[in-house]
Amino acid sequence: MTTATLDTTTGTVRRAVVHIDDLDIVGIMHNARYALVLERAMSEFWAEHGYGFQDGVPSSPDMIAAVREFTITYHAPVRGTGPILVQFWLDSMGETSAVYGFRFLSEDGATVFADGRRVMVKMDRSGRPAPWTAQGREIAGSLLR
Repeated sequence: MTTATLDTTTGTVRRAVVHIDDLDIVGIMHNARYALVLERAMSEFWAEHGYGFQDGVPSSPDMIAAVREFTITYHAPVRGTGPILVQFWLDSMGETSAVYGFRFLSEDGATVFADGRRVMVKMDRSGRPAPWTAQGREIAGSLLR
């Protein structure tokens, strides 16, 4: 098990809830659910800044992005339902890509369940890499480590 001290000055920390359907047959959070819970935490952050979809239309060109890489290391299982913390930050932001770091923690921040990185690529409507907008860069600046 990995222990931690929660550093709230790095990126943002979001409270998430593990539901019964997030668990596998042995009662621990299923490995595939970590990506989903992270996605929800990140979507919450961006929604607070006006980024989302209305009637299938993105509110910003920055919403058109794809995951290029997702790596995760599991340190301790999430054993059951209830609240956990998701912390994420930006390690770097290039012209068309962004490298997020993240970790899943116990509600008190003392136990690290998992950590990893997620690389996003901003695209135009044809699916080719495209630069992030100035507004997106400004908002993302608050996540830079």
